[in-house]
Amino acid sequence: MHDILQPEGWAKPVGYANGMAARGRQIYVGGQIGWNGQCRFETDDFVEQVRQTLKNVVAVLSEAGARPEHVTSMTWYFTDKAEYVENLKGIGKVYREVMGRHFPAMAAMQVMALVEDRAKIEIQAIAVIPE
Repeated sequence: MHDILQPEGWAKPVGYANGMAARGRQIYVGGQIGWNGQCRFETDDFVEQVRQTLKNVVAVLSEAGARPEHVTSMTWYFTDKAEYVENLKGIGKVYREVMGRHFPAMAAMQVMALVEDRAKIEIQAIAVIPE
């Protein structure tokens, strides 16, 4: 399906891959945030917004017949690095609940703000459905 790219001699990353190689139909998921399908926030809790954001990513993937294990790359944008770091355990738990034990190439960064004021997290994803 996908090949994890792990350079020889490098420490194995935890919770992500350094790179992935894949061949097939590409799916691009635009930035998703922690609101529901009616564009309403149900919580301001960081971990719960991560959960909803990941569920939104999965919903978009399913429209193309893709599943979480097809994700090859994710970019996470959050508004507070300290809040992200303080919640890593909870983030890991909801990630595994929604995405399973599939860890694609990832980047994460703090940004000054997101377009929606209540949004604390935004996730963009790329998936490849094998040929």
